[in-house]
Amino acid sequence: MAGHSVLNREHAGGTAVEQGTRGELIARLVEAVGSVTVPHPLRVAIDGPPASGKTTLADELAAVLRARDRHVIRACVDYFLLPRERRYRRGRYSAEGCYSDAHDRAALCRVLLDPLGPGGDRRFRHAVFDGGTDTPLSLPVATAPEDAVLLFDGVFLLRPELVDRWDLRIFVSVPFERTVDRARERGAAASTAEVAEIERSWRDRYIPAQRLYFATARPTDHADIVVHNDQLQRPSWEVRAS
Repeated sequence: MAGHSVLNREHAGGTAVEQGTRGELIARLVEAVGSVTVPHPLRVAIDGPPASGKTTLADELAAVLRARDRHVIRACVDYFLLPRERRYRRGRYSAEGCYSDAHDRAALCRVLLDPLGPGGDRRFRHAVFDGGTDTPLSLPVATAPEDAVLLFDGVFLLRPELVDRWDLRIFVSVPFERTVDRARERGAAASTAEVAEIERSWRDRYIPAQRLYFATARPTDHADIVVHNDQLQRPSWEVRAS
């Protein structure tokens, strides 16, 4: 790819770590999507810690794929939450609760990943729950073309219950302290009390939950592509051998 630089060809057992512009990263991801051939819609996981930039990355990738006439389904794990009472049954700042109780993985498989997967009928729903109102969603069922691409972003997507349901696995990596900084930046207009709540949520719930995820599921070991996204305009990435 013109313009990129190779940082370390010995990293990850010979896998090259490359660095380039934002556009070069997206072009490499488009190439990766095009290289996977399956007899059903392609299911792409874009995993990573909160505030790592995975939603933005998924949106950028979707825009380029659509410009190339690829049918894209965009979805996010935030629309597969469990009701608030169940999400916080271990306490609002429980890391274990964040990892184990936040998302309706059964519904995700039932209405989206399995219908789009091998033997599925391609009839899907891309959301089941509105976290803002804490109420279920009743969206109409849609039918995906055989060559559609599902770009699904969220946390904990490469855990054992889900890892085999993806056809391409992307992990967006950012140092945990940088995610706290980004959370503060997002809350720049918040009150002092709200900023304190953001910081406590990150330090007591979200980051410990990610550490638990890394310890138990080892998500980067299962990723086909790891994007190092601490420098947003100058990311680096590594593509693992399949």
